[in-house]
Amino acid sequence: MRVRIVAAVGLTAAALLALPACSANNTGVKPATPSSARGGKPAKAGHDAPLSSTALKTRLLDENDLGSGYAHKPERPTQHDDVSVLGCPALNDMGGDAAMGGSLDFPHKAKATFTYTASSNSEVSEELYSDTAGKLSTGTGRIFEAMTGCPQYEVLVGSTKVDVTTQKVTAPRLGDERWSQLLTFSAGERDTVVKQTAIRDGSVLVIVSGSPTLVDQHLDEALAKAAATR
Repeated sequence: MRVRIVAAVGLTAAALLALPACSANNTGVKPATPSSARGGKPAKAGHDAPLSSTALKTRLLDENDLGSGYAHKPERPTQHDDVSVLGCPALNDMGGDAAMGGSLDFPHKAKATFTYTASSNSEVSEELYSDTAGKLSTGTGRIFEAMTGCPQYEVLVGSTKVDVTTQKVTAPRLGDERWSQLLTFSAGERDTVVKQTAIRDGSVLVIVSGSPTLVDQHLDEALAKAAATR
């Protein structure tokens, strides 16, 4: 499987244009050395059978799950701006053919994004993927290691230059494997802080991204709904 790492970078960099500026001093997270840890809860029966995209879509959080103040954000049409990574060979080595707005290269996927109007129009996004446990583990691990392996680099999205800094952070001990990172995107005089936490539970991968506070608040319920016993 070829993981489209630049698609992941471009997808995250898009947050700079969509999210309001956030202060890195209010994230409330501390650095940690491991980006992934094993040894979570035991596997369930049928735990490793991949789910279809249709099934994943029914397991996404919705406004009823999130509560008042949240509104579903329509999916943005796929964009085709050139995305280039400067100063991080590990990202370039994983392939640079993906366009802005792409997704991770797993066969089954679903996504939803919500704005939280009660807090300066912050956003939270949930992505669900399904494949064999081994492929999810290998692919996701490569992505997070590549992105956090370069503490600072630049992303060119079309003609816009975005400075990126990355930091590994502690992920809650959920699922079978977990990864988490804090990214700060700077363009001009604007900084945007985005947290991304990924939890693999058998053949399902849950990625929650956006405002650090909202990610921490909704990660547990996202995993609970995504990994519910069929």
